[in-house]
Amino acid sequence: MTPATARVAAADLDTGVGSSSWWRVALTGQVTGPLAALILAVVIFSTTTENFFSGANLALVVQQSVVVGTLAIGQTLVVLTAGIDLACAAGVVVTVLLGAVNGSLVSFASLPPFIVTLGVLTALTAGARLFTDSASYPIKSTPLTALNHGPRVGGVAITYGAMAWIGLTILMAYALTQTKWGTRIYTVGDNPQAAELVGIDVKRVLFGVYVVAGLIYAIAAWQALGRTPTADPAGYPTANLDSITAVVIGGTSLFGGRGGVAGTLVGTLIVTVLQNGLTHAGIDSLYQQVATGVLVVLAVAVDRLTRTRQSR
Repeated sequence: MTPATARVAAADLDTGVGSSSWWRVALTGQVTGPLAALILAVVIFSTTTENFFSGANLALVVQQSVVVGTLAIGQTLVVLTAGIDLACAAGVVVTVLLGAVNGSLVSFASLPPFIVTLGVLTALTAGARLFTDSASYPIKSTPLTALNHGPRVGGVAITYGAMAWIGLTILMAYALTQTKWGTRIYTVGDNPQAAELVGIDVKRVLFGVYVVAGLIYAIAAWQALGRTPTADPAGYPTANLDSITAVVIGGTSLFGGRGGVAGTLVGTLIVTVLQNGLTHAGIDSLYQQVATGVLVVLAVAVDRLTRTRQSR
């Protein structure tokens, strides 16, 4: 969303959103490029490796995307307001409270989002290791692992965790494009000063974004317990980078005010397809991390170039 469209969105706060179908709004714009990149990656790995395009492996790609993809939905909300959230933890109550802490420090104390979430992440990581003595614990509770179950369609398992990921994406796409709450998020992310001038409570919007993101992180933690039924303070060590990469590759601007969760879903699949495809090609996992890092740098560079051209 450009500054001009942000001002239009702000002006529409009292009249609601436009008449276009919400799903068209969610799927247009920044999604086209990432979707083309995803298709290209699938074609390349399908033609250069033996089993990549098998039904079982494509189902595995989806399952591997679930946790990072859900984390990335929460990250999208935060990044749309020109922030980055580096903290995630297990437990709905804990994550919502942590979201409230982060939101309070960012909105009411006006501290930089990156520093706040980095500090909270560091403290929580150390605290978790101290509490567990750096040990992992197997999860035997059926409710905690329930999201890894689900029906089989054509011999392919479709887990409740994957359903939750897609459902959250649809819900957030609707909320961002068809509600006043979503309009305010874009407006605050694009220009918080202008948002205040049109009567938007910027601090309240930012606080709400971090709380909702915290709730979504809790769902991601629940999904993680299903995929790997072990409570491990060192689990998913690259989840933060992978989720931020998915958000940026999916077309959401780190500078705020532009993007959406539909692009984030595609970005998540790009990250997972890249990692899965390189594994099938016999590439070392360290090189996969190098490739992921290069991707996010390129995505940020493209985003910066796009914004520079739009501002001219």
